[in-house]
Amino acid sequence: MTDMVVRDSNGAQLNEGDSVQVIKDLKVKGSSTTLKRGTVFKNIHLTDDAEEIECRSAQIKGLVLKTCFVKKV
Repeated sequence: MTDMVVRDSNGAQLNEGDSVQVIKDLKVKGSSTTLKRGTVFKNIHLTDDAEEIECRSAQIKGLVLKTCFVKKV
């Protein structure tokens, strides 16, 4: 996993513990919650898939987001 490079929607490299911002409104599957554009997630966790990151939210625990919908802050 150390040789895998994870990039955000702008091509910036994401690392463990970075902060990211959602670039468009997203509906959360399995919940009635919608993530609004501009929502910031701190201390992200990288997964085994280069296209996905794991975040924590006050409303949703264990949230997994596609990297094409976030940008590094």
